[in-house]
Amino acid sequence: MRIALGLPSRIPSASGELMLEWATRADRGPFSSVVVTDRVVSQALEPLSVLAMAAGATRRIRLMTSVVIGPTRETTLLARQAATIDVLSGGRLTFGLGIGVRENDYLASGFDFHRRGRRVEEQLPILRRLWAGESLSNEIGPIGPRSRASSGPELLIGGYVPAIVRRIAAWGDGYMAPGGGEPDSLLKMWRQIEQAWQAAGRPGKPRWVGASYFALGSNAADHATRYINANYGYNPELAARRLRTVPASREAVEEAIKRQADMGVDEFILRPCVEDLDQMDRLAEIAARVS
Repeated sequence: MRIALGLPSRIPSASGELMLEWATRADRGPFSSVVVTDRVVSQALEPLSVLAMAAGATRRIRLMTSVVIGPTRETTLLARQAATIDVLSGGRLTFGLGIGVRENDYLASGFDFHRRGRRVEEQLPILRRLWAGESLSNEIGPIGPRSRASSGPELLIGGYVPAIVRRIAAWGDGYMAPGGGEPDSLLKMWRQIEQAWQAAGRPGKPRWVGASYFALGSNAADHATRYINANYGYNPELAARRLRTVPASREAVEEAIKRQADMGVDEFILRPCVEDLDQMDRLAEIAARVS
């Protein structure tokens, strides 16, 4: 199982210079990908812009979104942005796509929160067509650039709802599992995805990417508490549930990695709760030892 590193792009105090340092250090190893997450209502850095920066600053490591909230964005522009990052990085983009759970992101972007599931199902085939260089219609020519691969960047679909099983089988390359999920529920969802994949006649097997927050060092528990409350405090029950799943010691991180590997996860994202570079250094020591 590969270990991916979340960039602290959701932390408003993280500067552009610091983000560049995280990306370039991560490129030296042992991590497989650097990962950004998405919100519209946020004072932090915009995630696709962060990946564009990382594309120019790195040579080896893959670039991942986990996830972009697709229905809050105009579809053709989103396709162009993703394809551009894929081209600039030499085909290193893994595009995680989801629908989000917060209505204010939709209010801010002008799209209907209650149509987000239907909207993403309208977006998915359009993304695939545009990435393949096809025209939207006879009146509209191709909208590029063409992605490095003929079918576009690797497309992983995230979420909790049963509809993602159908979406992955029809359009995705795999599953972007949400962080903080119960292992039994995740395994049940994964089995359904595998069955739908086979029933659709898809070759090979879907890819499974898991995720968790982490914190390390003497103030790890405090860092985890502050971050989770800042991002999930709108729902105290959810915040408490999320906080219980954050590994906040070397031993807890190692156990979380082992648990994901035992479940059959292909790649495991660990997202920092604080932007200090020592978090990456501490995690790199663990990742190098367990890989």
